[in-house]
Amino acid sequence: MSQDRKTIREIPYSVLDLSPITQGSTPAQSLKNTLELARHTETWGYTRYWLAEHHNMPGVASAATSVVIGRVAAETEKIRVGSGGIMLPNHAPLMIAEQFGTLESLFPGRIDLGLGRAPGTDQLTARALRRDGKSSGQFFPELLAELRGYFAGENHVRAIPGEGLNIPIWLLGSSDFSARLAAELGLPFAFASHFSPEYTVPALNLYREYFQPSEVLDQPYAMIGVNVIAADEEEEARRLSTSMQQQFISLVRNRPAPLQPPVEDMDELWNEYEKAAVMRQLATSVIGAPKTVKEGLQQLLDETQADEMMINAAIFDHQARLHSFELVSEIFKGDR
Repeated sequence: MSQDRKTIREIPYSVLDLSPITQGSTPAQSLKNTLELARHTETWGYTRYWLAEHHNMPGVASAATSVVIGRVAAETEKIRVGSGGIMLPNHAPLMIAEQFGTLESLFPGRIDLGLGRAPGTDQLTARALRRDGKSSGQFFPELLAELRGYFAGENHVRAIPGEGLNIPIWLLGSSDFSARLAAELGLPFAFASHFSPEYTVPALNLYREYFQPSEVLDQPYAMIGVNVIAADEEEEARRLSTSMQQQFISLVRNRPAPLQPPVEDMDELWNEYEKAAVMRQLATSVIGAPKTVKEGLQQLLDETQADEMMINAAIFDHQARLHSFELVSEIFKGDR
């Protein structure tokens, strides 16, 4: 092993939670599960707990992202809590400045603001959200500049709370657009490797190559999202992963649904085209017993040189999901 090889024990590990709504359950139960997972992952050494903004999705309970962030922060003590992300074109930047200014005022030093430029939903819902017609990500840079202006106190209108607060802003992306913008502005960058694996290394290379030091960062800082499903046995982890595969099939079919129970044979559910599409999107997913997961995470770190990994786990059974996050924490800490 090369002496300068970075190992997973050396990097922070964090949580991405979509508050999955499972088949036969309710958003209320999903949000209760989110709070329990947050409390546990804090004790297991996770650095951040991010919640994602999605709309019109029967399987996601975190649509009102800022509200959920506030409750998660109130239920925990030290873990950083934030958005992964807020889809900025869905909102007036002033509202986001005030919401996150309020969160930072309530939970000082613990709030992250991760921003994306996609709608986080279908186009019909995007139009319902973006009532001024700005339904394209092309407006993202100017919206970001306006938002940062509120925190800096540079706009004519003032964000109170918000003005003067140091709330870390991250740019999120699944292509090269936000990679370039994060590099240009000297901001930390989080890449959605958990559903856009083929663009991961090119986007990270672009971000690092064009990074301009700023008052925020002296050097690039890149985090990647990773689907990880860990269980005590290989076969069990593979079985649990069929819920995630079904979730992606529903997206391929444009029929979003609650998270489904695992199945024994996926070939009974998908055709060859769907299988290929799903496996392409899940190419960097890490599934297995602890030894397999450890090897998979290290391989991914070798390929990406990520500074941090954010773990997503679409697992139907809540106790199995908790156990997966616990196993992953033991792997990062070197206890496995």
